[in-house]
Amino acid sequence: MSTKGYEAVIGLEIHAQLKTNSKMFCSDSTKFDAADNENTSPVSVGMPGTLPVVNKTAIEFSVKTGLALGCEIRRKSVFSRKNYFYPDLPKGYQISQYDEPLCEHGKITFKVDDVEKTVSITRAHMEEDAGKSNHFGEYTLINYNRSGIPLLEIVSGPDMRSAAEAAQYARTVRQVLRYLDVCDGNLEEGSLRCDCNVSVRKVGAEKFGTKVEIKNINSFRFVEKAIDFEIDRQIDAVERGEKILQETRLWDPDKNRTFSMRTKEDAQDYRYFPDPDLLPVILTGEQIEKFRQELPELPLARQQRFMTEHALPLYDAEVLTTERELADYFEETAKISGNSKAASNWIMTELLRELKNAEKSIVDSPIKPAALGKMVALIEKGTISGKMGKTVFQEMWASGQDPEEIVKAKGLVQITDTSAIEKIIDEVIAANPQQTADYRGGRVKLFGFFVGAVMKASKGQANPETVNQLLTKKLQG
Repeated sequence: MSTKGYEAVIGLEIHAQLKTNSKMFCSDSTKFDAADNENTSPVSVGMPGTLPVVNKTAIEFSVKTGLALGCEIRRKSVFSRKNYFYPDLPKGYQISQYDEPLCEHGKITFKVDDVEKTVSITRAHMEEDAGKSNHFGEYTLINYNRSGIPLLEIVSGPDMRSAAEAAQYARTVRQVLRYLDVCDGNLEEGSLRCDCNVSVRKVGAEKFGTKVEIKNINSFRFVEKAIDFEIDRQIDAVERGEKILQETRLWDPDKNRTFSMRTKEDAQDYRYFPDPDLLPVILTGEQIEKFRQELPELPLARQQRFMTEHALPLYDAEVLTTERELADYFEETAKISGNSKAASNWIMTELLRELKNAEKSIVDSPIKPAALGKMVALIEKGTISGKMGKTVFQEMWASGQDPEEIVKAKGLVQITDTSAIEKIIDEVIAANPQQTADYRGGRVKLFGFFVGAVMKASKGQANPETVNQLLTKKLQG
């Protein structure tokens, strides 16, 4: 994106808390809603003499994420100490990875406004999370529950040129993490946080401008707003002849602006060195291949398969693969219903609307895929009409009842017998001689009146297609 002859250069660092039961280097629980400082031990609060032990599951989750992002996996990776002093970092250093990270040189592909984009993944490395400072006026309280939770930091290349592109990249990474079930992606709880690196340069220039980091953004909407603001701020500053400082800034969503937090450190300022208490992580080719075989079908591949195997249009495939659970729900519904497109329509219109209104996720839906599939199958067989289906659907949503039981209890069987429908049509025509004469005289719009009258007389149970066919024949006769 070009503004005033400048272009933005954007890279993202996504910090994903891994969905392990215990912390990165000790057995403390990672449960989010624990009481303040409940999930702590001498290790996670940095007591002298304590020793870290690596969480095996965190390594497995990290390798799988790296493979899903197309990364090369190092057979040998090393944990280092990243030294800086902050109240919520109890040891005075963070255990992270520096020059020998677990995952490197990957890429991820996504679409922005129907244009395909590919962004490189420079590295994805393991580290531990810091605690959390809670500020109350002139006092600050520290909660160390988060301290030591396993993090995977996914660092993109400086490949993005607009805020919209960066936000979509972040959404896509979150989608992959959730498909893998290695991170819940809950931005409100801080399970996923974004740091945005932004600089500007003249269009056509090869050299990057001075990079500014916007720290810890917990909303994709705020990612977009913060980057847009920062691009405009930097361009205005350069135009005024000011020097852009390498610094860390924070986003203020209430004022819709970024503000300076601290000058940005370079890598050498952290004085990285290998952690003497931790051995290198050694992986064999067989282990890496085993993790690769365990990967689920990823969103883009599943989207393509939905279009070929289920003959769905692109829009349907994109919506239905946004979450792994939604894609699973669709596939089971489609299999039972025998009509993939009809299953897609019911899920995307009726079910997703009700879930949104009730603020429920697909896994909490009172209508299970088997039940919805059976209901769609009843419509396909002609047992009930589409209109009846909506009645059945609402009852299923309210009660969780089986669709066949609802149809039986409410007497919603569709009338398909042509002689029975013909008899109703004859009665409607006989009861409306003036309208019949007007229709036969050229007022063809009255056809809708007759359809409505027949459906009303049949209590909505007559097959609409048969009604239309027989009415046309009778009125023209």
